[in-house]
Amino acid sequence: MEHRTLGTQGLTVSAQGLGCMGMSAFYGSTDEAESLATIDRALELGVTLLDTAEAYGPFINEQLIGKALAGRREQAVVATKTGIEFTDEGTLVGQNGSPAYVRRSLERSLRHLGTDHVDLYYLHRVDPGVPIEETVGAMGELVAAGKVRYIGLSEAAPATIRRAHAVHPLTAVESEYSLFERGIEDDGVLATLTELGIGLVAYSPLGRGFLSGAITSPDDFAADDFRRTDPRFQGENFGRNLAVVDEVRRIAADKGVTASRLALAWVLHQGAVAIPGTKRRRYLEDNVAATGISISAEDVAAIDAVAPSGIVSGDRYAPELMRNLNG
Repeated sequence: MEHRTLGTQGLTVSAQGLGCMGMSAFYGSTDEAESLATIDRALELGVTLLDTAEAYGPFINEQLIGKALAGRREQAVVATKTGIEFTDEGTLVGQNGSPAYVRRSLERSLRHLGTDHVDLYYLHRVDPGVPIEETVGAMGELVAAGKVRYIGLSEAAPATIRRAHAVHPLTAVESEYSLFERGIEDDGVLATLTELGIGLVAYSPLGRGFLSGAITSPDDFAADDFRRTDPRFQGENFGRNLAVVDEVRRIAADKGVTASRLALAWVLHQGAVAIPGTKRRRYLEDNVAATGISISAEDVAAIDAVAPSGIVSGDRYAPELMRNLNG
């Protein structure tokens, strides 16, 4: 497994990490035994970056990671997130980037993870009611206290990234990035990260499973799978997006690989660290195989021809969630 350095502060992670959200929330039924086995297999394959958040469950996913790493915490780079407030009983309150909540939620995350430090601590969503300088200042204090090693933001706009980075160096920004979602190429985020030397961690690098080629109908989803409310998987958008996937599959077949491997290899070729999410070993192994695929200039041109920026139909999330992006 190739390793990459995020940012300029010295954090080294596997080029492909593991998004753990679906093991506990949002993507239908869960299976703790299979999830633990998937994390085991990830570590065996050299995947070191495990991505979680308080909001996944809530709390259940952090607890799962803690269970998986008991007795071997040093084998993984654990990333979790703050900024979406929950009561200790798990009731959603709303966005909260206040220093007090940042400190309180970190202590709770440490308990759930069964560790004394978080390797990479993200602000999950930018709170418009709290100056980013105050939020990041509190996160920087946690670094100074040894409870957090590195910090980052998730889904932040270029101006916010600059303001935050001026308070305390950001190691990474986590954003959705894939052949389906290339908005950060156009809105200045990618250029800002390159200029400031901040790493990019790409979540949903398979377009929430669309680019795997395995989804052929909205009926493929369980009743409680949040993708049933995702605009890209609804109505005419579904058919249009499926047509793009078919073109990606054609290019992949010509190259002798699966669509999912080609899509992941493309994200890695862009210099990002990819964190495809899965809760099953067989998909994990297929994803990791993408790290061995080289992407040529001809491949890039062919992919750009069928999946240019803006090709996807539909917003990334339902309207109420779209408001929380690019803070």
